[in-house]
Amino acid sequence: MTAGTPSGWIDGLLEAVCIVDPETMRIAEANSVAMRLMRCRPQELVGRTVSELFSTPEDLFFWEEVASHDPASAPAPAMVSHTRLQRFDGTVVHVERSVRQVRLENGHVAYLVGMIERDRQQQIEDELEETIAELRATLESTADGILVCGLDGTIRAFNRRFAQLWNVPADLLVQRDDAAVHACLADSVIDADQYVRRLAEIAESSRTERHDLLTLRSGQLIERTTLPQRTRGRVTGQVFCFRDVTEKALADDALRLAAKVFASSPDAVFITDSALQIASVNPACVQLSQRVEEGLVGCNAIDLFDDADPGRLVGEIRGRWADGGIWEGDLWHRRGDGSSIAVRLSWVVLRDERGMLSQTIGFFRDLTGLHAQQRRIEELAYTDALTGLPNRLLLSRRVERTLQQRGAIDAPFAILFMDLDHFKNINDSLGHQFGDRVLIQVAQRINSCLRQVDTLCRLGGDEFVLYVHQADAEGAELVVRRILDSMAQPFTLDDIGFSVGCSVGVALYPRDGQTLDELIKQADTAMFRVKGGTRGGFRFYEPQMSVNLLSRMKMEHAMRQALEQEQFRLHYQPQVTLVDGTLVGAEALIRWTDAERGPVSPAVFIPLAEESGFIVAIGAWVLREATRQAAVWERAGTPVAVSVNVSAMQFRQADFLERVRGVLQEFGLSPHLMELELTESILVQDADETLERLHALAALGVRMAIDDFGTGYSSLAYLKKFPIQKLKIDRSFISGLPDDGSDLAIVSAMVSMGRALEFSVVAEGVETEMQRQCLIGLGCDQFQGYLCAPGIPAEDFARRMLQPQ
Repeated sequence: MTAGTPSGWIDGLLEAVCIVDPETMRIAEANSVAMRLMRCRPQELVGRTVSELFSTPEDLFFWEEVASHDPASAPAPAMVSHTRLQRFDGTVVHVERSVRQVRLENGHVAYLVGMIERDRQQQIEDELEETIAELRATLESTADGILVCGLDGTIRAFNRRFAQLWNVPADLLVQRDDAAVHACLADSVIDADQYVRRLAEIAESSRTERHDLLTLRSGQLIERTTLPQRTRGRVTGQVFCFRDVTEKALADDALRLAAKVFASSPDAVFITDSALQIASVNPACVQLSQRVEEGLVGCNAIDLFDDADPGRLVGEIRGRWADGGIWEGDLWHRRGDGSSIAVRLSWVVLRDERGMLSQTIGFFRDLTGLHAQQRRIEELAYTDALTGLPNRLLLSRRVERTLQQRGAIDAPFAILFMDLDHFKNINDSLGHQFGDRVLIQVAQRINSCLRQVDTLCRLGGDEFVLYVHQADAEGAELVVRRILDSMAQPFTLDDIGFSVGCSVGVALYPRDGQTLDELIKQADTAMFRVKGGTRGGFRFYEPQMSVNLLSRMKMEHAMRQALEQEQFRLHYQPQVTLVDGTLVGAEALIRWTDAERGPVSPAVFIPLAEESGFIVAIGAWVLREATRQAAVWERAGTPVAVSVNVSAMQFRQADFLERVRGVLQEFGLSPHLMELELTESILVQDADETLERLHALAALGVRMAIDDFGTGYSSLAYLKKFPIQKLKIDRSFISGLPDDGSDLAIVSAMVSMGRALEFSVVAEGVETEMQRQCLIGLGCDQFQGYLCAPGIPAEDFARRMLQPQ
């Protein structure tokens, strides 16, 4: 193929065209458009290898592939590519290149290389690619997750943040399975059905911007913003922006909570700037300050508080701020109405990142209630809650102060211990509330008898202690008599008239003691002696009183130990017929031999046991031991009825009936061999209840007798109702027989009454034959006493029963 001028047919083409010899790969001819494109003359172009015009490495491979095709074979398909053309003036231009085989007019095969300049298009494409790259970078750099979808839901684009927020698996994104991605999103929310319904609503109104909050199963809170995607003014898709607002929601909740705390705090709270000017206050501050909010905001916080030296206060506060960031203390708060109240202020400082004071927050609360509580606590600590009188603690302080101010000689005083007589009867009959009101009236009466320098103290219950300032014996007696006269006047409460007596013991300082405790103890001892006598009076303390009291205490202690150590024993005194001396029974008598005291008379320890209440325990022991012994005799074939003395306190015990039944069952004693001796005082107290209990005992088969008959106040109307089988005439009426006419008449009447009531009659304390003969003449049935035998041990009594009568 020879070079020449362009064939007419290529010169008429609009694009740049070159004919290339397939064997040499040199340009054979080119049209004028190609000359202009390459900026050269024909002689400069023709004959050059085509590879000289295209300088990129890709072009070398391109032309090697073109040259490798056999021109004689079937025509190869056209090859089109983009490349850069090296112009003859040294510039480079972007072209679209196409190469295809053509058969020339002479029959030779050649390559037709067409070139179209695309510099402008390349520039547009580069700019577009750069724009797309910038958009992609922007898409990836945003903190929001972005998902772009078509109107049909196909996913067009997304960024990595989207995948992170939704935790979409990477392989799922690579698969380009849009349905699977949408399913993954729906599975990630707590309410998948609501999520799908909401997407459908958004799709129906694709032109509208929407905002939603989504709660993921992971606990994240996602804000979704949906925007329409427009192309040339037409909506072609939707852009979903996802933002993690979990922390923001928590922060918002915290702010709302802080705002609620600030607004609802019971403490008054103010916030100031660095100059201590108030910037904000809460409602409690407005209320406590008695000012409007506008009147507080802007003023100096120091002005809210009264201080003799405000400058010193500010300096102290700032010093505390420098040390620990907080100042706390009690101040007076000046209110808007002009009043001042005590408050507790806690004032903290807030600093910026440079450590400079930026704000302060003050919290203060009203101490009025607290101070009132403290005063009330002091009142409770030093006064009696019922009467409002000083208590023992306050009395102690006043006495101590007196002793410190004056010497013992210069400061004599008296301590009075006062106890109300039979006050228990008021509580039992009218109730404790009524009794409390009586105590208040009593306190008022006693106080009216004292001077301002004296002190009335309530110890508790119905016990009072009085401190009479600078009083000797004469002065103390004057005060006591004044109190007794006042207490002797009738009381009236709820239209009920009644009397309240009292017993008073007096101790003098320094004669009877050096301390308040000693004086109260001595006065109590003196009062106890009054109680043991006629009551309703007073006595001064005497040293012998303490000796007697100590003796009683030791006796009571020894008596309790005697029961624990089994020192008590029972002796049995025979009861026989007056006519022939036949044994009909025995009375169980308690005996006590103490290791130190020796034999102790029942006349000594029984009254003490009754006063202390220990008689219940002793009586229970006697009942059990006597029953046991009677059962032994019954099993031995020598049955004898054993009488047991029952005290009033023991009889009134709620479990007395069960105790009797219990010992009978425990030892297997026949009930008719047990006889209970009751005093007249038992029978006249709560007669109806006593009658019921006596019938219950009688139902057990137990026999009953009235002991010491004639010494009490028996009612014949009751006696005939009681299931009594025996009267025992007290020894005090027997001792005068037969010479004392009065005793003779009384015993005769008692025997006649007993017979009329069908009671057997027993005379106690018979010591002479003359007394026995007299009693036989009067018709008495039985007797016991030294004439027959004293109380003897059970062994001796058993031998006596075996002797011929």
